[in-house]
Amino acid sequence: MAHGIQPLVTLSHYELPYSLIERFNGWASRELIDIFFNYAKTVIDRYHDRVKYWLTFNENNLGWSDMGTMLSTSMLKGFTGTQAEIKTDVQDRVNALHYQFVAAAKTIAYVHENYPDVKMGNMDCFILTYPLTCDPADELANQKSMRMSNWYASDVQARGKYPRYAKALWKEWGAEPDIQPGDEEILAAGKIDFYSFSYYMSNTVTTHADAETTAGNMSMGGKNPYLEATDWGWQIDPQGLRWSLNEIYDRYEIPLMVVENGMGAFDEVVIEDGVERIHDPYRIEYLRKHVKCMGEAIEDGVDLIGYTWWGPIDVVSAGTGEMRKRYGFIYVDKHDDGTGDLHRARKDSFFYYQKVIASNGEDLD
Repeated sequence: MAHGIQPLVTLSHYELPYSLIERFNGWASRELIDIFFNYAKTVIDRYHDRVKYWLTFNENNLGWSDMGTMLSTSMLKGFTGTQAEIKTDVQDRVNALHYQFVAAAKTIAYVHENYPDVKMGNMDCFILTYPLTCDPADELANQKSMRMSNWYASDVQARGKYPRYAKALWKEWGAEPDIQPGDEEILAAGKIDFYSFSYYMSNTVTTHADAETTAGNMSMGGKNPYLEATDWGWQIDPQGLRWSLNEIYDRYEIPLMVVENGMGAFDEVVIEDGVERIHDPYRIEYLRKHVKCMGEAIEDGVDLIGYTWWGPIDVVSAGTGEMRKRYGFIYVDKHDDGTGDLHRARKDSFFYYQKVIASNGEDLD
């Protein structure tokens, strides 16, 4: 705060105390609604004077959009235990997401009543998809994909109720959320103040079995011939970020934040004049293009109030469990075989991001 930095705190980022898994089967139980609320209330009561922006659950839209993935499992039970301990029942997932909606809305309503200067947001993984072809079947498939991956979760959190198409999805899944008396009123009373999301890539949807595919951390679809991809097959699409910002803002008309954006890449350390250097022009170019498109979205009329990169420092990739998949502006000397002494070195992108921040995104050269 003293240095002009506004903190942004996420209350739950995939973690869950293991005792809650053992006692209640994680978020498959309604018991966790009040447990989370009491936790959130305690934290916000203590820090509301220092933190004015809060997120409830990280990327909880992934909890059911791709059944059986590691990330959807983490939404239900956290990054704890073993895969053998974790059920992947569709009904559990639908209930778990509903319980998180209710817990988040209950928390938000409490904050609105007690701390009107504090703002509460969601955090969705925005998985932008395009129809691969102009086949109307691809268009319909893409519409369904966007509803399942993105709009289902954010419609509830931003509009305070389930969307009209939810019943058709529940029928298809053979599972409906455990909506108890009072839940709908809680959802209506606890709408988010701003929408935040992660954006890394776009993908395509097709009904054609012969389409060439590509893979990302959270999705797989048809390869887009107009886009380049990272070393891990994530299709780089800065213009897709501009499209997403416009589409989200048109839908909800509340302030937006991009709270994760970045690229995993192989980085090479070179010694120049006795100093470690990491030249990462690919990361700088990714950042430059995405910030430029965010500026264009603002010119389009989007109320974009924040941007944070994932992540400022190299960490083990949650998606692949690798250190070699590096995201940071700061290099960490640790490797997949366990070697390395953890010392740090600033990459070229560190200095570029420093300049971008200092100019509030105006100096991108």
